[in-house]
Amino acid sequence: MNQFRSRIIDSTDWGDRVCRILEAAIRSVEPGRAVANHISRHNDQLHIGKDRNSIHTFDLNCFRRILLVGAGKASVPMAKSVANILGDYLAEGIVIVKEGYADPGASRIPLTVQILEAGHPIPDQRGVEGAQRLASLLTHTTEDDLVICLISGGGSALSVLPMPDISLQDLQGMTSLLLSSGANINEITTLRKHTEQLKGGGLARLAYPAKLFTLILSDVVGNPLDVIASGPTVADPSTFQDAHRILQRYSLLDKISPAILSHLERGMRGEIPETPKEGDRSLVDVLNVIIGDNLQAAQTALQQAQEEGFNTMLLTTSLQGEARQAGPFLASIARQVASSSQPVARPACIVAGGETTVTVTGSGMGGRNQELALSAVTDLSDLPDIALVTLATDGGDGPTDAAGAIVTGETLQRARQLDLDPIDFLNRNDAYHFFEQLGDLLKPGPTQTNVNDLSFIFAF
Repeated sequence: MNQFRSRIIDSTDWGDRVCRILEAAIRSVEPGRAVANHISRHNDQLHIGKDRNSIHTFDLNCFRRILLVGAGKASVPMAKSVANILGDYLAEGIVIVKEGYADPGASRIPLTVQILEAGHPIPDQRGVEGAQRLASLLTHTTEDDLVICLISGGGSALSVLPMPDISLQDLQGMTSLLLSSGANINEITTLRKHTEQLKGGGLARLAYPAKLFTLILSDVVGNPLDVIASGPTVADPSTFQDAHRILQRYSLLDKISPAILSHLERGMRGEIPETPKEGDRSLVDVLNVIIGDNLQAAQTALQQAQEEGFNTMLLTTSLQGEARQAGPFLASIARQVASSSQPVARPACIVAGGETTVTVTGSGMGGRNQELALSAVTDLSDLPDIALVTLATDGGDGPTDAAGAIVTGETLQRARQLDLDPIDFLNRNDAYHFFEQLGDLLKPGPTQTNVNDLSFIFAF
């Protein structure tokens, strides 16, 4: 594949091994393969599930129509896989993907399945129009229909159907404020579920009374179903009160759109129905299946690392918090390996998965993986034969064309030769331009999957 090239990788004797490890992690969560691992068809019988003790079987001849809907960065390969399995049983479909993600494999998707592009991470008008068309497709479903829903990372921003009293501009402003405030994904989705119609069980409510099952490629730490893509087909435990508290927590009540604030206040007074909760009739006949996640990618990376001759360790798949704090933490583990061969001896590969956040205070460019790497530059200085590699598994870290970056013990020295101060770039949230000048950004392009982030500590 050779997707993960950079100047430092190409100039070292360990670069090829590192690339093979990163590529193995991405291949293990390839969406089409993940779908095929969890659903299969034998004549007119559709089987869903991987464990023989939890397989659900449907007679396809019992349904009047089978519809396909979905949203997320991995929607195209997922839709292609489902279409190949269902064949002529698939009547119609709409899936929404991030701009630039529509082409790969789209030619092998039936013409009855529409592939629509929209903006991410800030929602745009295309996302609204796509969500409207998706909602329209579900409007006239009956109990004789089957709806298959495909959910992957990015689905929340890509399928935007504002509440009637809220505009797209209101939601765009809210998203920007939350992303720059350091709010975590759980908090962001709570606001989305109470300002949009498809989120927080809203899609299931629209699809009712059809049979609905959802295939989910998780991009959220711990795989909480109500948070992944803002939980369009599951019960929502959060409330209007929770959403209001989050705005208060980040001092956003006087910055948020008056329309959004008014909507939340009406909800707290009971003037607007809450999102569907456990036991809601629209959720009784819904099946949700996780088909891939961060743990799967991390474990495959470790297996490949062992084949490459490394001693391995899975540190966590729950790495969270500020990216600029996670960087020094991972650097301290690298120093421990270098000084005492703990927690594993050289040659070592330690993997940490999860998703950090960035509180934006500067005007630079970057993403959480790049900022994490930048914050480790000073602490890794002068460590021999050490590398920290950060990777957004979807190939795009924040609003950039990079997936992450590479830091070694020589990075600080090389930066100083170019008169680059990592602390200055960190203060400006400008990790992209720091690593760009060093040639140490990872730019694999869209990977067509998305299962959070992976960080690798290598000691050669």
